[in-house]
Amino acid sequence: MKNHKSGFKWTSIFIAAVLFVGWTTAPAQGQAPDVEAEGAILIDVESGKILYNDNIDTMLPMASMAKMMTEYLVNEAVEEGELNWDDEVMISQELADLSHNQQLSNVFLREDVPYTVQELYEAMAIYSANAATIALAEAVAGSETAFVERMNEKAAELGIEEYQFVNSTGLNNSDMQGNHPEGTPADGENMMTPRGTAQLAYHLIQEYPEVLDVTGTEQMLFREGDELDEITMRNWNEMLAGSGSPYAYEGVDGIKTGQTAAAGAAFTGTVEQDGTRLLSVVMRTADIEARFNETEKLYDYGFEAYSWEEVISEGEQNEEISELPVPNGKEQEVSIEAGSHLTMPILEDEQDLYTTSVTISEDVLDEDGALSAPLEAGEEIGYIELDYEGEHEKSYLTDNMEKSATVPIIASEDIDRANWFVLSMRGVGDFLSGLWG
Repeated sequence: MKNHKSGFKWTSIFIAAVLFVGWTTAPAQGQAPDVEAEGAILIDVESGKILYNDNIDTMLPMASMAKMMTEYLVNEAVEEGELNWDDEVMISQELADLSHNQQLSNVFLREDVPYTVQELYEAMAIYSANAATIALAEAVAGSETAFVERMNEKAAELGIEEYQFVNSTGLNNSDMQGNHPEGTPADGENMMTPRGTAQLAYHLIQEYPEVLDVTGTEQMLFREGDELDEITMRNWNEMLAGSGSPYAYEGVDGIKTGQTAAAGAAFTGTVEQDGTRLLSVVMRTADIEARFNETEKLYDYGFEAYSWEEVISEGEQNEEISELPVPNGKEQEVSIEAGSHLTMPILEDEQDLYTTSVTISEDVLDEDGALSAPLEAGEEIGYIELDYEGEHEKSYLTDNMEKSATVPIIASEDIDRANWFVLSMRGVGDFLSGLWG
């Protein structure tokens, strides 16, 4: 990965409240990979910018990646006081029986033994334990049926456009021995697009970043010291940096694998290197090894083909246009500057295809279209927007994320309104100046 810091180059003029600005960045190297998956997406987490996409809006089975929504809702329940990590959960006979199905990913659970929310959560996030997942769903909502309703409601709340949750685990309902949630099809599958899956993962790691402490755990003992039920839970994510796997990749710390007959092998991953975090989804790859190989292609492409440029620095001013007129102020000009920094991933050979435009907000303009006092230091008077003029699609994970390509323009100092006498004298002066002219 390449990181560069380049100053914001204000080189244009103020026209109709908009500044058109040019800047340059350093080139990066790399070509878009051929990712062998039915759908794949790679995003830069900080900006939400999509770095790679292929068939990202097709609904596909998501298998155990559905557990990311269960993880989200469990964390939300703890945050809101509905659950505590040390709360004890009792297991039904049906779940105990399901947990002993060795054709599914499980830790053994017993009907007469209490389990903490924490240990069930770790079994779900690390080992993809299915009966433990359902136990958590019941602890949150009272029943898995009610929990599935929450899953669908939360997907809508998060702005995910296409989704279908039929259970908490990602299993096909037919694998649940007739115990699938009431009201869902007996052969139902959890479905989502690669884009929607990335949105779910984005919200999970942004709102509950501590989830990565668990999903990044290579292995853990379940029920340590229990002679009957102790089991080593090895994380199914073989890309974890410390896993010792041939697929290990520096900086990978999440998030969730998935595999069913309908879904094939899928993987939602995230990796951080040098302060830059990428998020990826691959769906319907050929096999469990392919999901990691294809993800590796995405990460190599992201870090090699893009350079992360600080194109605007906080507090930076334009050498030519560092002030704007304030006709009714005590001081008739105000110094302006960038209110925050902007760092963006820039693709190879496209450093000359970006410009920036600065728009002054109508709210701070008077009826003559000029800045109007009073103004306070730090007050936002407009924004700088990064504009792309190339052929590649300019896209973000969500429409709202496109706002990440803007920073505010602020007043650098207080400007008080001039009193009526000063304004009157200026009016007389302007009148006399007009006569003289």
